[in-house]
Amino acid sequence: MKPGGAALAAVASLAVLHGCGYALVGHGVAQDPSIKRIGVPVFKDATGMPGLDQKITERVIEELLRRGRYDVVQDTQGVDAVVEGEILRYVATPVGFSQQGTGATASTQASRYAIVMTARVRYSKVGSTESIWQSDSLTVRDESDVGDTSATFFDRDDQVIDRLATSFARSLVSSMLEAF
Repeated sequence: MKPGGAALAAVASLAVLHGCGYALVGHGVAQDPSIKRIGVPVFKDATGMPGLDQKITERVIEELLRRGRYDVVQDTQGVDAVVEGEILRYVATPVGFSQQGTGATASTQASRYAIVMTARVRYSKVGSTESIWQSDSLTVRDESDVGDTSATFFDRDDQVIDRLATSFARSLVSSMLEAF
């Protein structure tokens, strides 16, 4: 290829793609500059999973604070916008199995679980009936191996909840603030 031919080919490709209507779909939302303080009350929990609501709320607040644009509180008073959520589903499904014992005493037990959590979330400006952003089924998934003893099983359960909460918060805040 001649010198500069690669650059010319790249420019021609971009021109063709641009003309065909290819574009980045999510351009983000222009944030309302009047929103300086966001309230995140404790998420409602329809799952009955102990401590899940607190962990999710905590991680959402941490993720909003990490972005550094807002003052974030766990209250709905004296704020410009509110993030309200309800955890709708927390389901652990066995996806891996192992065999214990041999012969007539052999048994198959779950050795790995897939955990799926779904929540309904609404981000709105205080006093407005319209949402800035909302999702009726924001879902995150994780997998975990089962421990050999009951103590490691519960430790791993806490680790899974921590990972799910962190993943959920990152996904939520990105969706809310960047509209992707």
